[in-house]
Amino acid sequence: MARRIAGGMRWRPDWFVLSLIAVVATASILPCHGAGVSFFKALSVFAIASLFFLQGARLSRTAILSGMTHWRLHLAIMGTTFVLFPLLGLAALALFQHALPPSLRIGVLFVAALPSTVQSSIALTSIAQGNIPAAICAATASNLIGIVLTPVLLASMMDVHGGGIDFASLWKIVAGLLVPFVIGHLMRPWIGNWADRNRAVLAVTDRGSILIVVYTAFSAAVIRGIWHQLPAPTLAAVALIDLMLLGAALAVMTIGSRAVGMCRADEISIVFCGSQKSLVTGAPMASVLFSGDAVGMILLPIMIYHMSQLFVCAWLARRYARTAAGVSAASLGLHRGARRELARIATEG
Repeated sequence: MARRIAGGMRWRPDWFVLSLIAVVATASILPCHGAGVSFFKALSVFAIASLFFLQGARLSRTAILSGMTHWRLHLAIMGTTFVLFPLLGLAALALFQHALPPSLRIGVLFVAALPSTVQSSIALTSIAQGNIPAAICAATASNLIGIVLTPVLLASMMDVHGGGIDFASLWKIVAGLLVPFVIGHLMRPWIGNWADRNRAVLAVTDRGSILIVVYTAFSAAVIRGIWHQLPAPTLAAVALIDLMLLGAALAVMTIGSRAVGMCRADEISIVFCGSQKSLVTGAPMASVLFSGDAVGMILLPIMIYHMSQLFVCAWLARRYARTAAGVSAASLGLHRGARRELARIATEG
């Protein structure tokens, strides 16, 4: 997957995407069963709690407050994430009404309801030379709001399609995700410096937690016969729907930002914070909201969307950077910090 890109930079292998593919392949060949199921379910619960605890510990209060006065920008990002995307998701399913089985339809709606990412939104905004303080604030707020709002939105959209979510699951979200996050943030005065110094190590731990959840979910799905239920045309339909969601959202945000007179830096923040969807939040949330047999199928659309947003938005960020610099692609020289940020985009779920 390594290849040359504009300006002589080399695109490094996307280890997290490769790891996701490897985990799905492993679960397909060697799914956990018997006593292994109980072990991996317990490990998943611990991994999810640890993930959100560490996210809370790393979250600076300054980052939360920074840029909050820019209400028009934040309103645009929240509107895209929690209004535009759900509408696009419902529209996409209306177009592909008979192309997907029920679990995949839920998965598409789940993508539409998820909050933005944090790390990759900020990294992309930095590379494109956008409004970084506003991106930090918006992405952080999106994740915090999404812990509660995503299940509510998903339930509302599923009602339209004749399904629903047991709202008792919201207590599981609070207990399994929000409580560890709050505890981690309250402990930041004591462990925050350690967490800040070890961000690279903790990023690996975060992604490892997601891989455990994905392996557990796909093991149950494989035993249930997921690959017999997913012919190639169905997978292609999921990929097409994901690309349509991403492309439509990017187009609406770009055109809308320019129509209301947003400056270029704010447009960039809106485009990248609004278009990203968080696998880091999605995988644990799906494991709490849905039964083990269904989680693997439901996670497929967000995994495909995750890969799509990395490649499309990394290209778009470089394009913004070239425009800002006013130079040709051949002479573009990104500063050292931006190179590191681009290399780390793939570590965000």
